Amino acid sequence: MAGSIGDRKSDHLTLCATENVGFRTRSTLLEGVKLVHDALPDRTTDSIDLSCSLFGKRLQAPLVIAAMTGGTEEAGRVNRGLARIAEERGIAFGLGSQRAMHVRPGSKDTYSVRAIAPTTAILGNLGVVQARAMSTGEVQDLIGQVQADALCIHLNPAMEMVQPGGDRDFSRGLETIERLRSELSVPVVVKETGCGLSRGVGARVRDIGVLDVDVSGAGGTSWVGVETLRAEKAGDVASQNLGEAFWDWGIPTAASVAALAPLGFRTLIATGGVATGLDVARAIALGATHAGIARPMLKAFSEGGHEGAMAKLDGILAELRCAMLLTGSKDVATLRTAKRVIVGELALWIDQM
Repeated sequence: MAGSIGDRKSDHLTLCATENVGFRTRSTLLEGVKLVHDALPDRTTDSIDLSCSLFGKRLQAPLVIAAMTGGTEEAGRVNRGLARIAEERGIAFGLGSQRAMHVRPGSKDTYSVRAIAPTTAILGNLGVVQARAMSTGEVQDLIGQVQADALCIHLNPAMEMVQPGGDRDFSRGLETIERLRSELSVPVVVKETGCGLSRGVGARVRDIGVLDVDVSGAGGTSWVGVETLRAEKAGDVASQNLGEAFWDWGIPTAASVAALAPLGFRTLIATGGVATGLDVARAIALGATHAGIARPMLKAFSEGGHEGAMAKLDGILAELRCAMLLTGSKDVATLRTAKRVIVGELALWIDQM
């Protein structure tokens, strides 16, 4: 019933590109960040500096085309297409889980984008449960094969609980992260997969020396929802019912960013429902250093190819530049301290988490 890794990856890609797999009632709460207008910015639009660094690479904007896929021919086509766009616009690129590459070495080419994106930051990806069962040398080999600048260790217990045949043993996760952080040659990014990181989890990984996180909060793609649709397709009624109950589970992206911002991370990436340049600006004003955009870029690429995805990205960058001008932010560092007002449910999350 669980199917092969290739079947699962193919299902994920198709469902994310074509089906309504967003959260149903929960938003990112980024709309609760009200940026304060500066009517006298005293600078030209062209003087706004969007550039920043990530894992030793200079980026032209604080954006990551976030982790989505790998392991199948179609996934390889998507990875190569989006990595090309990341290189052309000087933003980072995240690979999907490399578990398939470890289990089926022949799928390596579907993750190999360094030749297409020779200068930008590339983030590898592996689940903490899979990493627990691997030696550090095996994990290092996966990183080396794709020439990644960092490795995202993803946490996805909610998704696995709903997935037919998914993992049920989530023990020794912190121990695994600590081992890899101390032994790998590249930084480890602790990343959720659509349910967000709480302040408590942030504090625990910060205490073991993790400097880089990706909140991947609730409000965008519900990976529980994706697995619920897969369970429905497989006729697994029990998993489908569980998924329906937990479809909207998680910490909204904005709340997760706000919770982790005071903990002193070097890198704080806001992914999970980030879809516009204004979303990016709001996330950075809350304390994120970068923002990740996943499904909107996948959909734009699926529907319009290179030109469609490039137009989507250019629109996001134009919105970000406009938001920076209208808040008097000359660069990304200034945007992180821009005046903002927190309203509605987001204020409650910040007050009570």
